[in-house]
Amino acid sequence: MQRHNHSKVGVQIMRYITWIVTLLFIAKSYGQNKSPEDYGFRHLQTIYKGDTVDILIKSRKGDEQKKKPLLLFCQGSLPIPLIITYKDSSGKTGIYNVFVFNPENLSADYHLVIINKPYVPLLIDQHSLNPDLTYSDSTGKFPRKYVERDLLDYYVDRDISVIEFLQRQPWVSNSRLVVAGHSEGSTIAAKIALSFPKTTQLIYSGGNPCGRIVTMIEQQRAHENDSARNAEQVFNNWKNIIDNPNNMDAASGDTYSATYGFSLPPPMIYLEKLKIPVLVTYGTKDYSCPYNDYFRVRVMEQKKKNFAFKAYVGLEHNFFPLKANGEINYDIFNWDKVADDWRQWLKDQ
Repeated sequence: MQRHNHSKVGVQIMRYITWIVTLLFIAKSYGQNKSPEDYGFRHLQTIYKGDTVDILIKSRKGDEQKKKPLLLFCQGSLPIPLIITYKDSSGKTGIYNVFVFNPENLSADYHLVIINKPYVPLLIDQHSLNPDLTYSDSTGKFPRKYVERDLLDYYVDRDISVIEFLQRQPWVSNSRLVVAGHSEGSTIAAKIALSFPKTTQLIYSGGNPCGRIVTMIEQQRAHENDSARNAEQVFNNWKNIIDNPNNMDAASGDTYSATYGFSLPPPMIYLEKLKIPVLVTYGTKDYSCPYNDYFRVRVMEQKKKNFAFKAYVGLEHNFFPLKANGEINYDIFNWDKVADDWRQWLKDQ
């Protein structure tokens, strides 16, 4: 009987040791998993229409609780996670730029905000993504719930909800609210500025004030010839989109509904209604350059005084220069210069 009790106790001790070892293993594994905080970002979450929304905040170190206004940056298209880790050939690890530009200078005056795409991982390793850094689910396609929400009005309403959530935080000053956006994000930012009266300045970067469809046409014009009239196919697709503006089939890329929403009404309709200061920045080698130039002429004709324009000569959509053969020179990074120009413009307001 006594030996039997010892055996029972021994089994219990072994189970306890196994449990402790398991906990230690889990703790060690958990400690190896990086979080946004490990990269200098605060990670907040809120709920919008039942969706969990991931928000990253970049504040100057030591100023996390200091009362400052917000600068919301609306990123461009595609389901690209905000924090992408990598390891280069030498074994060095790091992350790609979350804000495209280095946020340090702007964070002197603002808490910078960026919002993750819906139903896309917030933090992931590069090797788990497609070559263009987009995220696909187990089916090899963009997540269905992302596609269903990849719409202008969803992003505008969601982002306004996030702004309202953040402006209730004790470390946020409501004296200013800067909304900035690049590429697809420029249209989102423009409509936020029009829809949310607390917006005090807008930065419209790398957008096409005449709408997405025109950029799509120009992209094809640049590569077509007599035997490959690619732009005609875009016009044919546009006819189908206009006839079926609510179609959510994403088999050929963006849904009809997404393309329609980012094209009509053209963003210049939002922009021209604004009374707040607006900065428009774009590269002169961007496909949308002629339309930004046209919009600039239009603004001058209307004698609007609240617009400023900054054209970066010889730079393409993401402010890289082009080589003599027309290829993009990724060795020369100009985004930090652009962000510094934004900061100076904001200081002058």
